Amino acid sequence: MPEGHTLYRLAREQSGLFAGRPVHVTSPQGRFAAGAALLDGRVLEEVTSYGKHLFADFGGDVLHVHLGLYGTYTTGVGDPPTPRGALRMRWVADGPKGEGVWADLRGATACDVLTQPEVDAILDRLGPDPLRTRRGGPLSHARVGRSRTAVGALLMDQSVLAGVGNVYRAEILFRQRVSPFRPGRDVGAAEWQALWDDLVVLMRAGVRMGRIVTTHPADRSRRSGAVRREDAHYVYRRTGLPCRICGTEVRTEEMVGRNLYWCPVCQAV
Repeated sequence: MPEGHTLYRLAREQSGLFAGRPVHVTSPQGRFAAGAALLDGRVLEEVTSYGKHLFADFGGDVLHVHLGLYGTYTTGVGDPPTPRGALRMRWVADGPKGEGVWADLRGATACDVLTQPEVDAILDRLGPDPLRTRRGGPLSHARVGRSRTAVGALLMDQSVLAGVGNVYRAEILFRQRVSPFRPGRDVGAAEWQALWDDLVVLMRAGVRMGRIVTTHPADRSRRSGAVRREDAHYVYRRTGLPCRICGTEVRTEEMVGRNLYWCPVCQAV
């Protein structure tokens, strides 16, 4: 599932390509036909993200998209290709320089037109987004600090933090040397604030680079140049490989429906 930095980049890209111009909105698949008819030909004002949600403002009506596990956007310049398969929604517009631009959405969990109160109801259910505020540490700890749930599960709860997914969960806990199995109430306010601050740094770097890189140069096999995929993470998808810090084999098990990765020595309970 795309994590918060990907949605932030998508919102910025779509605003740059389509905002301020009428957008031809269709649903070749037909599942979004009523919503497409409502938005077709209207001027897109802005696209924003919050956590894993996208909100496209069409002057009072807001298109809400949640990509889920399988949703993808494809964007191009010029004439769009012939629609094929389960194409939920297509945008076509003139583009910022008069050239044709298009964007196709497939496989999203949610694609619907909402009123502003309905958008507000979604936002009210979400925790602070590290890409939207630097002050979310105390807000999120107010809930974490009362919970008996493992912190590895709390980090995947979008009502605690918005935008964090499986990669950031594994990597931020390793970087802060916190066991994913520790109850939230055993994570102190200062410890959680350090985790939050580090998460802000990592997610902002993810926006800049378009990928998640969490390792320090000194901990990579190649310390200079472009970061190779095998050097990008400390524990994520490194099951059975030696920990970059202590050499212990990285372990994995399922937690809240996703594979969790951790080092049992660096992240001892």
